[in-house]
Amino acid sequence: MDYKAFIEEEKKYYSQDFSPIDTLMKRVRNALIHNVSVKFTNLSLDGIWDFNPKTSFTYITLFQAGKKPLRYGSRRTTMEETINRCLNKIREHKRFSEFDIDNPDKCRILLEFIIDKKMTDVKHLHQNKFDEDRFEIGINGIELKNVFTDIPLFYMPTDAIVNSQLSLNQALVTLIKKTPIGKITDKNPERIRLLAESDEYEMYVFRTRAFVTYHDTTIPIYRGNILYPEFNYDTLLMQFIKTSDWLVENMYEDGRFLYYYDCAEDNFKDHEHPDRKPNNLYYNDLRHCGGAITLMKAYLQTHNNKYLDAARNAIGFTVSISQEHDWNGEQAYFTFYNRKGKLGGTGLALIMMMQYRIITGDKTYDEYIKGYARHIMSRMCDSGELMGYYIHPLYHNGEPLIDMTDEERKATFSFYYPGEALLGLALFMKHFDDDKKLCKQVREKAEIALDWIVNERHKLYGELFTDLPSDAWLMQAIDEFAEDEHFRKPEYINFVYGDAKNMMSRMYREYETPYLDYEGGFYYNFGDHYYPDGARSEGLVSAYYLANRLGDKEFASEVLAACKLAAKSQFSLFNCEEYTFAHQNPARSMNGIRFKNTRQWVRVDSVQHVACFFIRLYWAENKPF
Repeated sequence: MDYKAFIEEEKKYYSQDFSPIDTLMKRVRNALIHNVSVKFTNLSLDGIWDFNPKTSFTYITLFQAGKKPLRYGSRRTTMEETINRCLNKIREHKRFSEFDIDNPDKCRILLEFIIDKKMTDVKHLHQNKFDEDRFEIGINGIELKNVFTDIPLFYMPTDAIVNSQLSLNQALVTLIKKTPIGKITDKNPERIRLLAESDEYEMYVFRTRAFVTYHDTTIPIYRGNILYPEFNYDTLLMQFIKTSDWLVENMYEDGRFLYYYDCAEDNFKDHEHPDRKPNNLYYNDLRHCGGAITLMKAYLQTHNNKYLDAARNAIGFTVSISQEHDWNGEQAYFTFYNRKGKLGGTGLALIMMMQYRIITGDKTYDEYIKGYARHIMSRMCDSGELMGYYIHPLYHNGEPLIDMTDEERKATFSFYYPGEALLGLALFMKHFDDDKKLCKQVREKAEIALDWIVNERHKLYGELFTDLPSDAWLMQAIDEFAEDEHFRKPEYINFVYGDAKNMMSRMYREYETPYLDYEGGFYYNFGDHYYPDGARSEGLVSAYYLANRLGDKEFASEVLAACKLAAKSQFSLFNCEEYTFAHQNPARSMNGIRFKNTRQWVRVDSVQHVACFFIRLYWAENKPF
């Protein structure tokens, strides 16, 4: 379906002058401060808020760091009556005095009002195709009205931001918990089933407009965020630098980064490891290296030593978790963390230290670099397959996995680790010239491994491949190897080009959806909620560099254009100051990069992948060196 007319109308709405709303919100704040009513004298909101007493249910919400939001919703005969009803009820609330309403830098005010709604049936709602029954998180809200009492319950689109939610079911359960159904069972699927079978409720889906104060002005928000109408390099670079600063500011003395942060709850509870104690939170040695790699790119761009110092500190942590073993009479090193020795952990350690060596010329870590390279080669089968683990607690009693059965090898195979290891070997082969013998060995082994992974892997592990490609580390590795003409084998090049083409074919384009922020996002199946994906985009931008290296100007131009769209879709993952109104601790969350648009989770790799993609895209046309 072509949504061009609708999208253009939406763009027109968000590009208009919103100074009348700013005037209204200043009057709202003044009314709250002085306990007076808001007057609409000499104020016209035509085209911004076309009030309809039948549909324009309106919420006003107060947000302040460390406070639970305070909100009230109402719908009266006029806009003025509606606003004043909300303000009166907010002033009456026992927590109103907690808010510094007279300080716009501290207390932010959100105005959100319904602009259209339609009756629906919970059994028909879905999130997987673009039709009249679609529920779009952050864009749509739900009204659940008891037909006997006529009392409505509302899930507003901005509730997705406040509650850090991403799905229709989460929205439904948020509402159902406020009804008697929510007390019958604590099983969410059962709650939804009971609602679907009940004749006690009517359901409506609606859209809203929302505005939030920001210092001394008011800004429109879309899906709870500010809108980025177009790609530009200034935004790209600004977000990269501020994100790199976030990594520096959230680094511990031992060289680790803040691994995980929930902006909505202001805690460090990792959703993948929810039962870990505060004094024993999960950490990941691979993602750790990614943080250091980001900082070295920040140093390359800025020449600010704070990034290099922090990266060196991060390298120190990796050194502390490195162990050695003998391989063919020579010293090999591997990273060992969480009782595991992962191929990817050693591969990323090698990438990190090689990039440090390339940037600084510092040879302090050369013995580790050579040891990591030897370890990676030690994990290569005669066929060229790279084994995913050297130590795994579930196999061989936690001892090194030397003689593995075919079943064990397949059970511990990793789709991503070989690409990480090969990128490390590519950097070693290209830039480590102090050990000619080892470089020659790496070169020979790497070619065998590349041949296997490109030509044979899919035959043995076909179930690991998805229609939306995800092996961005391997794409980066092949680009690095291709600087050497010997490694420009057609099958290597075709792998990168093929994955890039498949990524671009599964990227939302303008007018394909009714949403302003979908363009440039990826999907597995058309109709999926979009994936603003920095990790995949690192592979995509590598395809640009490879095509440019090979002189394929037309394809390079096509990929570069797609990269810009992908970057625009990821701009809204950045915790800009304007966006953090609903965060419990904006001082900590600001400048981080979230997993998803409405999810309020920041993890070191959600930061790293987007940041590294951004700066490589910036360098595509703005070389710093």
